[in-house]
Amino acid sequence: MNSYVSHLECAYSGKKYEPGKIHTISEMGKPIIVKYDLERIAAEVPRSSIEDSKEPGFWRYAPLLPVCSEKNRVSLGEVVTPMIALENLESTLGVDAKAVFVKDESRLPTGSFKARGLGMAVSMAKELGVKHLAIPTNGNAGSALAAYATRAGIECTVLCPDNTPTINVRETQMQGGSTHLVNGLIGECGGIIAEGSAEMDWFAVSTLKEPYRIEGKKTMGLELAEQMGWSLPDIIFYPTGGGTGIIGMWKGFKELIELGWIEDKMPRMVSVQSTGCAPIVRAWEEEHEFAEYWEGAETISSGIRVPSALGDFMILDAVRSSGGFAISVTDEETLDIQHQIGLSEGLLLCPEGAATVAAYRNSVDSGLVSSSESVVLFNTATGLKYPMPDVTSKIDKNNVEYSVFKTK
Repeated sequence: MNSYVSHLECAYSGKKYEPGKIHTISEMGKPIIVKYDLERIAAEVPRSSIEDSKEPGFWRYAPLLPVCSEKNRVSLGEVVTPMIALENLESTLGVDAKAVFVKDESRLPTGSFKARGLGMAVSMAKELGVKHLAIPTNGNAGSALAAYATRAGIECTVLCPDNTPTINVRETQMQGGSTHLVNGLIGECGGIIAEGSAEMDWFAVSTLKEPYRIEGKKTMGLELAEQMGWSLPDIIFYPTGGGTGIIGMWKGFKELIELGWIEDKMPRMVSVQSTGCAPIVRAWEEEHEFAEYWEGAETISSGIRVPSALGDFMILDAVRSSGGFAISVTDEETLDIQHQIGLSEGLLLCPEGAATVAAYRNSVDSGLVSSSESVVLFNTATGLKYPMPDVTSKIDKNNVEYSVFKTK
């Protein structure tokens, strides 16, 4: 398959870069994004060919992806992730909602949405002949990179803050990543990788420091549109750390509109963060173009513990252009919602996913969102990767007290 990529360009200045070559960030120090010949795609690729595709998961959107050769697609059996209606919100959260869905990204390889971005980045690394990849991670990105790089036969180095969830660190190592703990935050891990690039000859796949993770993440939006009959919800709540998800989906929606595959009706994009690390929320509230570094970042939602995002201006543009907003929730709210959704819906959300439910409830309560609006909440990983309460009830087989089984 020939690629429909026309060129790459700086997301801030618009300066163009040649495709088919290795790129990091632009001369301005901003992300580089992939641009497509959408007129040619519209003329040559009918929407029905996407609907009829037998390709696994996000590879069904190949015409809107940058990989040229099918032999360079690195796959671990990706799937289309389900949209699950939350049916008991009135009884659990006091919200009489009409159409609220969780898009459950935990069903992807390595148990998180990171499979999309890193699967695409590794595929392009393979196509461009990269031999060694390195990444800073709070958890899920590291395990996804390790798995896909190992699959592709590419060396992989992963640096994690030393408070990264243990299961993430262990799975990264078990899937082939050379894994190291750092006594610092994710940005400091990234600094070590950047400073060591010349000596180690590795290529950094840090968030937005290469062009292709966005392309993988945008498939969340493409997939969502197809699942909804080529339409979009009124509102999307998305947990925001580095921001490739919200940036990628916004890019994908605009491409679909230009292709004529969906109507020109965009959802309001809501960026969800923790009160312990909310640089995007603060910048949105203060009407700044860029977000200042968040000092002392701390939250149980490790995936959104990102004190500074390279693509901050892109996140904020998507939020503002869509008429959306940015909102933060406490860790206590997140844990409470995670527990309630587990008990009422049978869904074990990750903390980041639970944060979107808490943000939705708070937004309805405050009048920012109507309960009649259609809403999609993103659960970005399986809750199995995070600490859970211990089971304390014990039964003596020789002296069973059946009263302990009564739940009411």
